Order: sequence, then C-alpha cells, then structure tokens
Amino acid sequence: MSPPERARKTFDLSRHITAAVGAQKAYVPGDQPSESGWVKLNTNENPFPPSPRVAAAIRAELGTDAASLRLYPNPASAPLRAAAARYHGHGLGAENVLAGNGSDDVLNLLVRAFADASKPAGMLVPSYSLYPVLSGLNAAAMRTVPVGLDGVFDTAAVAASGANIFFLTNPNAPLGIAFAPEKIAEVLEAFDGLLVVDEAYAPFARADAVPLLTRFPNLVVTRTFSKAFALAGIRAGYALADAAVVAALDKVRDSYNLDRLAQAAAVAALEDRAYYDGITAEIKRARDAASAALRGLGWRVLPSEANFLMASPPSAVGKTPAETAAAVHAFFKSRKILVRYFPSNPVTAPFLRISVGSAREMETLLAAAAASADADSSSSAADAADAAPR
Repeated sequence: MSPPERARKTFDLSRHITAAVGAQKAYVPGDQPSESGWVKLNTNENPFPPSPRVAAAIRAELGTDAASLRLYPNPASAPLRAAAARYHGHGLGAENVLAGNGSDDVLNLLVRAFADASKPAGMLVPSYSLYPVLSGLNAAAMRTVPVGLDGVFDTAAVAASGANIFFLTNPNAPLGIAFAPEKIAEVLEAFDGLLVVDEAYAPFARADAVPLLTRFPNLVVTRTFSKAFALAGIRAGYALADAAVVAALDKVRDSYNLDRLAQAAAVAALEDRAYYDGITAEIKRARDAASAALRGLGWRVLPSEANFLMASPPSAVGKTPAETAAAVHAFFKSRKILVRYFPSNPVTAPFLRISVGSAREMETLLAAAAASADADSSSSAADAADAAPR
C-alpha cells in the first residue's frame, strides 16, 4: 500500500530573501543563440582563436588522463599573478595583482569590499550595466555622472558624488570612446575614494591607466581575458592595484576562485604577446574599415578605441533616430545578425553596438546595413502612397 499523498509545504520566499536581492533585477547579457547560422556581433567576442600556446597549456595541464582535475588549483592563482605583473611591468609585483573568475568576479569583489549601505558606489552613465546590479546586491546606493557622446564628463561631479568607489570604463562601454591618461589622473587627484578603471577593452586603445598605478594608491585597473585574449569561454580576469588594496580583496574572494585550466590558459596567453599583438592589430584595422564603410552608408559612427562600434543608422522618413535604430536592430535579427541595442538610455537609444567580427561576418553586416536603408526607403514610399489622396 502506498503512503498517503501529503500536501506540498508552503514557503513564502519573499519573507526570507534579503531586501537587496529581492529588489534587484538581474543583469541581462547579450543573446547567446544555441542554433548555428547566426552572425554574432553582440557580445564583443574575439573573431580569432586564442594563441596556440593556450591549447598546448590546457592539454599539458590535463595530461593523458585528466588526473590533475582531482586536485584543487593553486588557491591564490600565484603563477597568474606573477605572469600579469611581468606582462605589465612598471614595477608591479605579484602582490599588486588579484586574479578572478573573469573581470566581473573582480568587480564583484571590489563592491563587496568597498560599497555597502553606508558607502555608495558611483559610475558614469552610460556605462557597463553590471555595476548597478552589483552595488544593489550589496545594498549600496549608486551615484551617477553623465558622460556625453564626445566623451566629456565633469571631474568635479565625480569628486562631489559622495561615492566611496567609482567605476570608470575605459574605453567606455557601450560608447567605445577612450579617456586620456591625463583625464584619469585628474579624476584620481580630485576624487577621495577608490577609482576603478575597467580596462576590458584597453588592448584596442592607444593608451591605458597602468602607468598611473605608481602615483595613485587609490587606483584599481581591471582586465579581462574575454576580449583581446580570445578567451571568453575561459573565465579569467585580474586587477592591478596597490598591495594593500589587493590584500583587502583577498579577504573577500572565494577560495580557489580560478580553476586549474583557466589559470593555465591565462598564463599561456600572457606569455604570447606577439600573437595577440598581431590579432589585435587586425581587429583594429577591421574596426576602422567597418567604421568608414558605415559612414559611407550615411551612418553616424562614434570614434572607437575598442573592438566594437557604436553606430546610428540614418533616420528613416517619419521615424525618430531611436525608432530607426530599433527597426534596424529588428531587421538585422530577421537576417540572423545579432548586434546590441540599449533603448533604455536616451543617449544610446539611437545607436547599435556592433562587435568587430571576422571578415565574412563584417561583409554580411555591411550588406545588411545597405539593405536596411533600401527597406526603409521602400517602407517610406509605401507609407507615402498609402497617405496620398485617391
């Protein structure tokens, strides 16, 4: 005889979840289609494979039977910290490096250590939409300072924001515009808090903030292996900072926060500078060529020092720039081309963010951009005919 069926226990999650988590909306990443056939230019992935040394390092770490995976990885990612210090120079040592499970993990650690209900965070707007998610989860207020399409923002506003930690993405995402080292130094002088310069796209830019670390103990520079190093599938990133800041972050990071394969891959990538210098130069050439081609089609393209373009299609008759961008975004998607659209901010709403892909992907994108103009012209002509008196 089977036991009698019992009623399902009731449980009111809202009474038990923390207020900060219950009120927070999760970060929404770009679309990741599972089926083939898409031209994926929406998440700024590298169109080239990683260095051959990376594959060799992973194979060596696995060995013939993957027995190494039964053992915990180096708890501090010590070889990676040392490799990152050597890679950047400027007198940095392993004590100035913290490794993380992607740079997003590093950003999370920074918020956990330096922001809470009594210590606000700050950011430029528009910027990386993960920052307010992380601050919200830690019950920290987010103070914002606007940045224009020309890359201009008010240093005094940052200094007066009251933020304990301020995030400055350089080059800016999603705009792609870079801030000069002199501007960052100006902010560091004026701001009485920790300035995090998120350099996810710095390898594609003309300059970076790393040399400023010797002068400013309130500077943290974060880097990722997902973009220039073509390792988005291996979650690895790191921060460069004063040794005291790194020691504070070590208190809040998870034990063994970077697995064995990720550590091996990241070290190998840092040790093949020549390979990555080569593919980065190719991406920058493709970026500049695509920018010129889009401008030739009448698009407005912001100057970019990243591996993507922020571009606004020419406005269709009877549509606002934001409506046109939304329509072209949908048109691209109908052709299985993914780009990123940020409609919630009036600054970004007229634009589409387009990752630099392979030569074939960029040809497909540019053909679709030309076709979208023809589609808009046909649609406008049809609308005019419908509106004409009969």
